[in-house]
Amino acid sequence: MPTNPTVAVAILSWNGRKFLEQFLPSVVATTYLQATHYVIDNASTDDTAVWLAEHYPQVKLVALEQNLGFAGGYNEGLKQIQADYYVLLNQDVEVTPGWLEPMVELMEQHPEAGACQPKLRAYHQKDHFEYAGAAGGFMDYLGYTFCRGRVFDVVEKDEGQYDTVMPIFWASGAAMFVRAELYNELGGLDADFFAHMEEIDLCWRMKNAGYGLLYTPHSLVYHVGGGSLPQGNPRKTFLNFRNNLWMMYKNLPEQGFKRTMALRLLLDVIAAYRSLLSGKLGDFKAIAKAHMEFFNKLSIIKKKRIATQALSAGKTPNTEGLYHKSILWQFFVKGKKKFGELGVG
Repeated sequence: MPTNPTVAVAILSWNGRKFLEQFLPSVVATTYLQATHYVIDNASTDDTAVWLAEHYPQVKLVALEQNLGFAGGYNEGLKQIQADYYVLLNQDVEVTPGWLEPMVELMEQHPEAGACQPKLRAYHQKDHFEYAGAAGGFMDYLGYTFCRGRVFDVVEKDEGQYDTVMPIFWASGAAMFVRAELYNELGGLDADFFAHMEEIDLCWRMKNAGYGLLYTPHSLVYHVGGGSLPQGNPRKTFLNFRNNLWMMYKNLPEQGFKRTMALRLLLDVIAAYRSLLSGKLGDFKAIAKAHMEFFNKLSIIKKKRIATQALSAGKTPNTEGLYHKSILWQFFVKGKKKFGELGVG
């Protein structure tokens, strides 16, 4: 890797002119000299391309002919971009001065790391962590994800309690800094996911291939979140449940695989009926639909599991950031609502 590696900051946009108008100024003000900025336009129907050419000619436009979703859009767009590192940056993210340098330095110091993420705070509540990434992603053995600073719907105020560099299990796709060569070697994001959890799947594949992932508090960004699908939207519920099952099936180790999948499917059924009893018929239908699609496409997912295992054959999986207890039990039964109460690290 060169002393001053090249960094491609790639913003995937779909009808996102209002976000670009608001947040692109902070991004192009980046002080890292080896950074190039790109907007991958996911077949927008607004005037994003025209506006970008007029106001930010220094930003390179990669125009896609159809909306390929988050995963497919990035995969197709990044094929046209050459750099040592990619930064997958959401269109609704405001960055702070000097945000790139700490991540470049961290990755250069840790060649065993495949990706890292900055501290994510909420744009509309700037002293609190942001739901989608906070201070780094973790996962329990049943595939339930949470963050350092956010467990389920409890989001903590940032009081410096997570201001240390730490190994994590997954880096948020809102602002993921990743080795370009590794991204391409692993096949990038799984385009079948369309949106949601695809970055966690990619990170898990990195972990299975022996790479670590890191969080740095020395880089800070603010994320609006929910720009495409807000929390509680049945479409989002469907994608999260379906994609979580796909991700688990692809990446779980062989030992205990069937038992873990069976238990997770049972817990999903319980979640579905809990939604129904709570009057959330849309969520009940979304979970049922997620299970139907999981089983309908099981033959495809089995092939992906075989391919994933082949890429990690002979390598020792990196399990840092994997929580070996049930986060459901810790949160709902034992009342541990904050990451610091979970005994991680």
